[in-house]
Amino acid sequence: MTPPDSAGGGSASGAGLHHRALERLYDAAPVNRLFDSRLEIVGDGASRIVFSVDERVFHAAGAAHGTIYFKMLDDAAFYAANTRVTDRFLLTTSFNLHFTKPVREGEVIAEGRWISGRKRVLVAESRLVDAEGDEIGRGTGTFMRSRIPLSSLPGYADPA
Repeated sequence: MTPPDSAGGGSASGAGLHHRALERLYDAAPVNRLFDSRLEIVGDGASRIVFSVDERVFHAAGAAHGTIYFKMLDDAAFYAANTRVTDRFLLTTSFNLHFTKPVREGEVIAEGRWISGRKRVLVAESRLVDAEGDEIGRGTGTFMRSRIPLSSLPGYADPA
């Protein structure tokens, strides 16, 4: 059963249960086995992904390829938006991205924040911050409710 839509993030609340389920959903996605990353839902409309950059994601000039920027910015914005929808999986319909600084290695944090929308279309933004605290990328995404119930997806259901 899908948890009720409510505010707050306490672990025993409906929102807290939804947030932990979204974190499990992220962990269960096969693509995330390719990245050393961890999602944290930090509150209603907010997410954080901590990940590592190393030579495995470099382009020919020795810095992180744009695919890692897009993946982490999209995921951070997506999960921030999906905190606001408790019954359906969202789909990215568009995403604008700005590269502001190359990154070569180390820990990077993707921060996502829901901006607007709740019914059918939602908008969220995200940014990447390197280990020195500098912003290295920023993005804004539009997400649409799908017909896919969250409760039907591997990882979302309560493991107990």
